[in-house]
This record gives sequence, structure tokens and C-alpha cells, in this order.
Amino acid sequence: MDLSRIIDFSDPLYSFNEVMNRADLSKYLAKERRERRGRRGYNPETLLKIVLFAFTENGYSSVRDIEKLCKTDIRYMWLLDNSPAPSFMTIENFIKNKLTVNIGDIFREINRYIFSVMNVDLNHAYIDGTKIEANANKYSWVWKRGCIKNRGKLFGKITALLEDMNKSLIPHGVRFDIREEYAIEYLEQIQSAFLSLTGYNPEKAVRGKGHHKTLEQRLYDDLVKYTEKLKKYAEHIAICGDDRNSYSKTDHDATFMRIKKDYMRNDRLLPAYNVQFITCDEFIAVCEVMRHAADTDCFVPLMKKFNKLYGMYPEYPVADAGYGSLNNYIFCAEMGMGKYMKFPMFDKTVRDKAYRDDPFRAVNFPINENGRLVCPGGREFHYLKSRPIKNNHYGRTEELWECESCEGCPLKPKCTKSSKNRIVQLNRELSAYHREVLENLNCVHGKLLRRNRSIQAEGAFGEIKWNCRYTRARRRGLGGLELEITLMACGFNLYKYHLKRQAAVKAA
Repeated sequence: MDLSRIIDFSDPLYSFNEVMNRADLSKYLAKERRERRGRRGYNPETLLKIVLFAFTENGYSSVRDIEKLCKTDIRYMWLLDNSPAPSFMTIENFIKNKLTVNIGDIFREINRYIFSVMNVDLNHAYIDGTKIEANANKYSWVWKRGCIKNRGKLFGKITALLEDMNKSLIPHGVRFDIREEYAIEYLEQIQSAFLSLTGYNPEKAVRGKGHHKTLEQRLYDDLVKYTEKLKKYAEHIAICGDDRNSYSKTDHDATFMRIKKDYMRNDRLLPAYNVQFITCDEFIAVCEVMRHAADTDCFVPLMKKFNKLYGMYPEYPVADAGYGSLNNYIFCAEMGMGKYMKFPMFDKTVRDKAYRDDPFRAVNFPINENGRLVCPGGREFHYLKSRPIKNNHYGRTEELWECESCEGCPLKPKCTKSSKNRIVQLNRELSAYHREVLENLNCVHGKLLRRNRSIQAEGAFGEIKWNCRYTRARRRGLGGLELEITLMACGFNLYKYHLKRQAAVKAA
């Protein structure tokens, strides 16, 4: 039976098949040369078409759903070309063994063809992020700060224990060194030394009700217990790493984040990932899964991945206030990009004239002929010092200025609301960037970019999270979620390509 006569000519299948046949994907699906055993396997290109078409048509699809579609949907039968429907384990093994490694390259090749046909503008990049709940237990958190705090308390207990050991070892003429912090190897050496000096045998230790422990057994048992706790704290701190403060026991890559749950904005602290998109002309150009809870730390890695994929940086990177920071503005200046990311007080600065023109804000203080700041009361500020800015990767500093005197000033009550102890902070570089951002985003072009960002970037997440009902990861680990998100992005772009082709045909 010729199934192509039954399938409607406007079905997304034909647009999908065009992209899959034109894009160069065979090099990422080459079979490994090995001795043939059992039945001949499925063609990997056919399996790729089945998987991607399921994500194109239905959003996220499980392997069992794909198996069912291959048996009941004539479009999947047409893609299989009269081959028997693969089982869900065949599809799962293909995803695990092939797509987990090569899905990023496949996404790039699909985009390369679509972008060339649709003439996608890569100079206008719209950035946004969202939190996706991890496939992990809700109450399985580990906090790095809590581990560090408890480890400090444990060091104090170990010190008290070693002092008691030293008292018991006075007849032997041996004394263990007392320190502020203890390494695990040092405590293990103390254990072996204590056993050799006292002659205590742990295998003959008494346990249970009615037995009294000897002094050597109590000291040794406490030392072993403290050493195991120290190992546990060291493991927790190592898993957290330097770039985050928490993780989940059932998914070590997940970080606990605040997630919006309903229309009342009732949020909960759940293990999640930060998913970032860069959209260009309504297509997803870059997708990335990160463990940072704040969008501020995601901007630079996201832009570097954009440059790696397309060999350029966008001229107009447009983002909301979560991405506006000094680090990101400096990075844009170094890479020749415009500064179109809002800063945290952007909306208040634009809409609230009283706040924008407040004469008591340090950024609005005039500078006299001596190069000093002057408050509204006419008092001069003297330069104190420059101090490094927290979490700044470029070594930038901010200035501290102190008022010469507030005695007798009629504006003192108003002035002390914005400054404490007559000291104000001033970051001239960041203030200059803020003025540039205001100028860029408040012009006609900037307003159009802000409107487009709301439509394109947030629209992509709305399609994936709510229309496709993908709000929680199905696989565990950072690699598993990257696989799922990239498959969703491939399906999103393929379906968007079909819609734009249909619109062009109707317009013609």
C-alpha cells in the first residue's frame, strides 16, 4: 500500500523528512564494525527519524509512546518503510548509545540547514531561562554551608577527644598533636598508633546491654565515628564544588532552587536545573542546561557556546533583568556586542521619575571643580578608598566616599536614608553601563527588541513547558536532562520550520 497517498500533503511529515534527508547526519550515526551476531539491527537513520518526529509532533515522548506510534500511526509506518516496529528497548538503547553522545552535533546540523533555508538572523539573539524540576526526591537536600559549619564543630569535638587520649597515653610518653583542622589521613594514622600503643583489639570489643566499655574502647570508637563523619562532610563539600551551595542526594547534579508552581506564585524549594535558550527568528539557536540558580552566571557560558556553534557573537543580545551585571556588561564590551540586557532596577528607573531623578542617590551627585562629589546640601564628599567588587571576575573596584560633615545640614534626615554613616558607594563603570543600557532599550529599536524577546524567548518556553507539558525531567543527571532538552529543541525547530513553510505557501 502506498501510504503517501493517504497522508495529507500539508502534514508536518514532509517538511520533517526534507530536513532529515538534506542535513548531513549520517556521520554521527555510523555503525561500529564488529562481529555480526543475532538478527540484523535497525537502520540508525530510521530510528533517528522516528525519535525526532515523535518529539516534533507530540513534544516529549517516552520510548513506550514511540513504540505504540510505530504500530498505530501510518506516518511512522511510512518512515519505517515497511520494516517491523521496533520495541521500546531498541529505541531506548539507540537513544542511550547514540544520541546521548551525538545529540549536540545533530542539533547543530539540523539548525545549519534550517537557518540557511529560512535566512535566520543570528545578530538578534533573545535570551531567557527557566527552572526545570529534576527527577529527584524533594527532601534530599545537602547544604554546603551546613556541612562546613558542622565540620567546624566536629573539629572541636576531635580536639577534646585527642586531649582525653593524650591523658590516657601519659604512661607511654606519647602525645598526639592538637590542631585547628584535621585531615582524614591524620586521624587514620592516630587510629593505628592508638591501637599499637594500647594493645586494644577492635575485634574483641564488647557490645550491647549489660556490657561496660573500657576507656580505650570508648576513645577508639569515638575517633572512628568522628573520622567517618569527617569523610561524609568532605564528600558532600566535594560534590557541591565551588560553583553551588547545595545538591540532591538522589541526583548529585541537581541544585535546590526556587520554582514558580502556580498562578499565585507559590514557590517551593525543589531540586532543579536552570535551562537556558537563545532564540533567533523564533528558532532555538542554543540550548544549555546549567546548575547555577541565578541567570547572571549563565550569560557568559551561553554566549561562548553560541560563538562555538556559529563562529560569531550576536550584535544585539537581548535579555531581562536577571542577566544585567557588571561581569556580563564587560564581557559584551570585550566581544563587541551591544548591551541590551536590563539591570535589576531598570523598570523602576524608567517608570518612576522620582526614583530616577532622586538627588540623594550617589549616581546623581554632581562633581565640583575639585573632582569631589557634592550632596544636595552643598557638602563635599572625600574619597576614602577603593575596594574589590564581590564576585567580579575582572578585578574591578568600587569607590567609597565620605561626607565632610552633616552637622547643621537641613537635609540630613533625607540624606541618611540613602547612605549610612555618611559613606556612599559609587561604581562609575557600572553607572556608565546602566546609562548605555537605558539609551539602547528606550529607543524605538530597543522597545521592539524588548517586545520581541517576550514573544520569542518566553514563547519557546511556554510551548515546551505548558503546551508539551514538560515541567519535570524524566532522566536523572545533567547529561540526561541535556539529552531531553536538546531533543525538545530539535522538535521545536522542525515544527516551527514546517509552520513557516506553510505560511509562505499560503502567502504565495
